[in-house]
Amino acid sequence: MTAPWEKAVLFLLVAILGGQAIVVNSVPYDYSASTECLAQPLKPQYGGGMIVNPQFDKDLDGWVSFGKDIHRVSKSGNKYAVALDKSTPHHSISQKVKLEKDKMYTFSAWFQADKGTADVRAAVKTPDGFVIAGQIGVNASCWSMLKGGLTVKTSGDADIFFESNTTSEIWIDNVSLQGFTKEEWRSHHNDTVHKERKLTAKIKVSDKKGKPLAGANVTVTPLRMGFPFGNAISQHILKNPAYQKWFASRFTHTTFENEMKWYSTEYTEGHEDYTVADDMLEFANKSGVHVRGHNVFWNDQSAQMKWVEKLTKEELQKAVTKRIKSVVPRYKGRVIHWDVNNENVHFNFYETKLGPDASTKIYQAVHEIDPNVILFMNDFNTLEQLGDSNAAPHKYLRKFRQIRAGLPKNAKMGIGLESHFEVPNIPYMRAVLDQFATTGSPIWLTEVDVAGTDATQAGYLEEILREGYSHPAVKGIVMWASWSPKGCYRMCLTDNDFKNHPVGDLVDSLIKEWKTHAEGTTASDGSIQATLSSGDYEVKVNHPSSDAPTVHRIKVDPKSNEHEVTHH
Repeated sequence: MTAPWEKAVLFLLVAILGGQAIVVNSVPYDYSASTECLAQPLKPQYGGGMIVNPQFDKDLDGWVSFGKDIHRVSKSGNKYAVALDKSTPHHSISQKVKLEKDKMYTFSAWFQADKGTADVRAAVKTPDGFVIAGQIGVNASCWSMLKGGLTVKTSGDADIFFESNTTSEIWIDNVSLQGFTKEEWRSHHNDTVHKERKLTAKIKVSDKKGKPLAGANVTVTPLRMGFPFGNAISQHILKNPAYQKWFASRFTHTTFENEMKWYSTEYTEGHEDYTVADDMLEFANKSGVHVRGHNVFWNDQSAQMKWVEKLTKEELQKAVTKRIKSVVPRYKGRVIHWDVNNENVHFNFYETKLGPDASTKIYQAVHEIDPNVILFMNDFNTLEQLGDSNAAPHKYLRKFRQIRAGLPKNAKMGIGLESHFEVPNIPYMRAVLDQFATTGSPIWLTEVDVAGTDATQAGYLEEILREGYSHPAVKGIVMWASWSPKGCYRMCLTDNDFKNHPVGDLVDSLIKEWKTHAEGTTASDGSIQATLSSGDYEVKVNHPSSDAPTVHRIKVDPKSNEHEVTHH
């Protein structure tokens, strides 16, 4: 059987250049990943792509050894390479490849340790220095897949090699490196947006007697996006009509920057005040904006009030229970998510004070009170920063599965990726999303921003938002660009008069692009079909039998893509 990536696929990317169409031959992107430890590694993606001898069927041909590396065959007949006598982390094997500056590279390989556990990184030595392509935790009982990606600053020769934090053997198999042009990468976006974000809607028009009305002119105009796209807000929005108008005209979802956090609602022990959070929630409700609950707790030591830090274990447990019973029932049914114990991959304040299962117990307690809300594990650097080993995808997933295992089967957990970017590594971003998609849980980019104030900020933000919007597993995006008269956290969409900065213009253009329009004339059965994104629409119907149009409002989503309207 031929795998999908082995089939030649023809993408027609048409550009009018001298009247000629440019035809680009491409390989479809392979979104598959494995986050389970397997007895045998799966075949290399793309047949290995650019890698010579990816399955080590020909001993170590094509590879260069750093140390006493060997070729081995398992009892089942699987052939693989073994890095021996690892006196330094990079002692393994390497292969030379030619990389191009303007290409996106997806990388994958399988690893196993001969004993114990180890962290393994795939690295690339380029003319400009070293680039990390991905990382994975491995053990001795089975094979684990590392999936990552990279770009390079300069075209030329490069060496792919592997690093680990153990002096024991590391086994390597089924290595793959596949390059894509930016045009091909964009074709993946277009393909998945069409499959995942759009659907065929049928609108049937009847006259006032209920008979199908042929020959009616129908115009379908978008009102609000169905895909959750939002931005954080702060209390500054409450007394600023210009801010309110600017925000409500664009976004469908929001997260309060600080106002719902424990230190904002009970800064002094025993003195709770939800006034600001309540007022912000009322504004959101009136504006038709959904709210993510942020957060019940924050696991960072530095985010605790002084009075909390001084509590004994028993006193802290009582305070934690009181906080849960205060904030969760208050907003039950009014928030769509809870960031339950924020950043508990990086930090462990509650585990240190209350025991190693503290986070799991907090999730359990929140679920017990609000069983319908989605409980998110929200953290940073897993998607955006390869240099933070604490946030590696396998470490995030380990914590995620630990907490989920302690919850009832009907509990809903979500993956929250904060996405505070510097310079984005877009192929790596896609690879991480591929890995998290294997959980079947909803993935949200929860706090998207990009550092910097120059022209690159808008370009980087566009790459990030397009990658998130087009990935099949991403169910929503919220940016972290809450406005403040004294300046934003890292990224301001507007100035203080709510005139867009370049990043604001970029956001507006994407919202416009992601909304869809349609118009047509009804057939003999009174219907038209249109390809639409999910969302709220205005349907205007004109017909020669009437002097005035009729206007209707419909919602298009996978559960409701057929609508009947009446023209009087």
